[in-house]
Amino acid sequence: MKVLLVNPPRFKKMAVIREERCEIIEKNSVLPPYSLLQIASLLRRQGHKVSLIEANGENIEYPDFEKLLSGEDYEAVIIKFTPSTFDWDMKAASISKKHSDAPTIGICWTLGNFARTILNEAKDLDIYIRHEYEVVTPDLIDRLAKGPELSDVAGIAYRSDGEIIINRDADPINNYDDIPIPAYDLLKSFNLYYADTKHGQPFTIMYTSKGCPNSCIYCTMAKTKWKARSAHSVLEELRYLKQNYNIKTIMFFDEVFTLDKKRVEKITQTIVDEKLDIKWYCNSRVDHIDMDLLQKMKQAGCTAVSMGIESGSQKIIGGANKRISVEESAKAIQMVKDAGIKAYCSFIFGLPGENSTTVKETIEFIKRTLPTGGEFNVATPYPGTRLYEIALEKGWITEQTDFRSLLQNKSIMRTEELTSEEIDKAREMAHQAIFLNPKWWIQNIRYVIQNPDDFNLASKYAIGALKLAFGH
Repeated sequence: MKVLLVNPPRFKKMAVIREERCEIIEKNSVLPPYSLLQIASLLRRQGHKVSLIEANGENIEYPDFEKLLSGEDYEAVIIKFTPSTFDWDMKAASISKKHSDAPTIGICWTLGNFARTILNEAKDLDIYIRHEYEVVTPDLIDRLAKGPELSDVAGIAYRSDGEIIINRDADPINNYDDIPIPAYDLLKSFNLYYADTKHGQPFTIMYTSKGCPNSCIYCTMAKTKWKARSAHSVLEELRYLKQNYNIKTIMFFDEVFTLDKKRVEKITQTIVDEKLDIKWYCNSRVDHIDMDLLQKMKQAGCTAVSMGIESGSQKIIGGANKRISVEESAKAIQMVKDAGIKAYCSFIFGLPGENSTTVKETIEFIKRTLPTGGEFNVATPYPGTRLYEIALEKGWITEQTDFRSLLQNKSIMRTEELTSEEIDKAREMAHQAIFLNPKWWIQNIRYVIQNPDDFNLASKYAIGALKLAFGH
């Protein structure tokens, strides 16, 4: 079967990340559509022909997108979309319907529990892959190649005789090593991609694992099966990227890259032994790092570790079921910095129990620990999370709350003691607490002097930090 994969155009000239837990508008970064490349490799292995329109990465706007699509020969089209860019992304499905009778298939992890709503509102979308695309997509395309009967394809919702049918959930992939190396040849150039600034190109993201066994109430990946690739599989892909594309920088996109420390040690030791010369960074948790591991990561080219701190208040951390302590977080930030690695930390304002006192505790924590970089979000009640259930129970949102309003930079819900406007104000205060702090500037200037290769990245980050601090 001939399958066309689509990463839709940028949203109002702003790049979009369409990767499961990060289905967001991200104007400062352009990331390759890794999940689509995985799908392509899986479909090719089963004998299907695959093409890709990478409108986001190549900055192709809709008029030119339509010209490209009208020239494609395909029998099914798969389109990635996000909650906040839903209507924009669904233009791709409408354009496809204009030129072809091929079934239109959409993928969005965040809205997996809103399948009926999605198909009711996207009239030109025929099938919705709700989750586990690694398993569902090959099964779906194989079935479509045989005919229109889809009743036993797990993990999808679809239209049938005017009704919307939601099939049973799909099981996660059993062996994550079973996915072939992504179809990187479908990309025009790795030099299209970057995170924050065009620094260290050629650049890509890469999954070495997926899922998270933790149960944080705000996370769309909470309590999902951890699917890890072996060190051998990861290194095979790293060698392939280095040998074929001379990749210089990689963002490991796992929820928790360091969940299996022994696996990370094997990966880092081989990177060192084989002199792969790749700079990389990853996501972790404060309770899944130690100084010995960090030093090995640093030696193997790790330049930054991103950790979800969320709050400086133990009350909020406990209520969010984060299962860490504030002091653990403080020690982890210092440990990462002591290892010569940048500590990027994310915070969330507006979680249940948030009040003026807990906001102040978080602001003081930020001033005390001074992470290298900070990302400050507001609590977003994504469907399927415990936070969504709590927000409904409390009346902070309703079942009619538009999923398009699920943004991380503008609050749509209150807490018992704070309004949504006060939560937004707390986020502004956090920006000022770190980005207008002289100690923070001295710390980071010192780091750049010691690591001059980071000058361009640091300069752009500094400009962005000042804009955020002054409310721009």
